[in-house]
Amino acid sequence: MDKIRIAVRKFEPFETTLQKLWDRFCESRNIEIEAEMIPLELHDLYDETLTKKGLQNGSWDIAHLNTDWIFDAVNAGAVENMSAFIKEQAPDNFPEGWHESLLHLQQINEGIYGLPFHDGPECLIFRKDLFNHEEEQIQFKKRYGYDLKPPKTWNQFVQMAQFFNRPEENLYGCVFANYPDGHNMVFDFCLQLWTRGGALVGDENKININQPEAIKALDFYRAIVNNETTTHPKSKEFGSVEAGMAFAKGEAAMAINWFGFASMCEVIKESKVKGKVDITELPHDSNYSSASLNVYWLYTIGKGSKNKKLAYDFLRFATSVESDKLLTNEGGIGCRKSTWNDSDINKTIPYYHKLGMLHENALTLPQTPIWPKVAELIDQMVLKAINENIASKLLLEETQKKINEITKE
Repeated sequence: MDKIRIAVRKFEPFETTLQKLWDRFCESRNIEIEAEMIPLELHDLYDETLTKKGLQNGSWDIAHLNTDWIFDAVNAGAVENMSAFIKEQAPDNFPEGWHESLLHLQQINEGIYGLPFHDGPECLIFRKDLFNHEEEQIQFKKRYGYDLKPPKTWNQFVQMAQFFNRPEENLYGCVFANYPDGHNMVFDFCLQLWTRGGALVGDENKININQPEAIKALDFYRAIVNNETTTHPKSKEFGSVEAGMAFAKGEAAMAINWFGFASMCEVIKESKVKGKVDITELPHDSNYSSASLNVYWLYTIGKGSKNKKLAYDFLRFATSVESDKLLTNEGGIGCRKSTWNDSDINKTIPYYHKLGMLHENALTLPQTPIWPKVAELIDQMVLKAINENIASKLLLEETQKKINEITKE
């Protein structure tokens, strides 16, 4: 065997962790096999592994796939069912070592098609040093008439973003990730919908976004993204990584992003807000409750891999208690309960134990083969909303028609 090939989601903590884990794995097994790890952006990763059938034809032995794609991948026969491997030699403390919400999306037709790699539901990330500052609290109450605390409602979110928006200090009220990659804006739309009492799936288990709650969601989102008195001006250029880095560099008071970008603030050298960050639940409409989104990354094995046994042995090693903690210390988000409650981790990242709370109200996206196409349509809709002057009602009607057409295919 010359080498094993791994398609890696491009993100420095993932890349450094995987290399360290492979080196440790080879040392522990006394083997010398090269791992060719190729870091790929989201679109390229999907293209290489699924569109070009790289997992089916043996080009990739292991790949990072997110749970948005796993149903699609299983239906295409792209990924290996690990059930037999797990039955023979399960990862340590499987499945009890993980929260239930990190195990069910990869369990399809009684098969197990991936092991949890990187987690961290969406949450509100905020600068506690600003929110807890006595003078800021006095000035905020004077201006708005209520106490400065992390916002419970979207109206409060807007007011707090306006209060902290100080372009002359390179500080903005909030930052979003509006780069159209089929993910960030789709997730933001879903969160806006859910926190207003809406749902993605309607009657007969069909996706339906043409609803009053969706109009409110899209109206609010397009307004705040374009609001110069609240929002980081580069939000339209940012993916989630870039938005996370802007927050870590102290350029925003609040962000709605993955938990991982909060923890990153405590561990990366570029961070200017270490020790100044906290997280909480997302704001919501005053008549409804908060929600989060649970999309997580998986380790998967290619159906066409000629090295499946070796690949699975490595994945068992890579999902151990020690390996999960290493990923977290490198800047990723470990998936094991042991990592969430680890005292060392919580000394470095004081809000790490809150992951359990976020999972309690975390919703998931519909598991249907058409979801990637639907996500693309929603992405295009939100992009139009923030860049053009077309009524939200019309955009939703037009997008729903296209979704209905896909459903009939």
